[in-house]
Amino acid sequence: MAAGEIARQLDVPQNTMSAHLGILARAGIVRSERHSRSIIYRADLDGLRALTLFLVKDCCDGSPELCAPLLAELSPCC
Repeated sequence: MAAGEIARQLDVPQNTMSAHLGILARAGIVRSERHSRSIIYRADLDGLRALTLFLVKDCCDGSPELCAPLLAELSPCC
């Protein structure tokens, strides 16, 4: 989705949304690609998976059985 459209949907100023999306892109959570004058953003599923695994492992430290079902679901199948 274009940055401007995301800003409109969330009722956020466009420059604020662009700054937030830039931070998310540098963090590896979203990807961006330029199409003409627009920058299209999409979720980076590998980045989101890695972040979620990190958070879950950190949260469940010492009691991995609590998070085992979620970790199994988030782990790649191959």
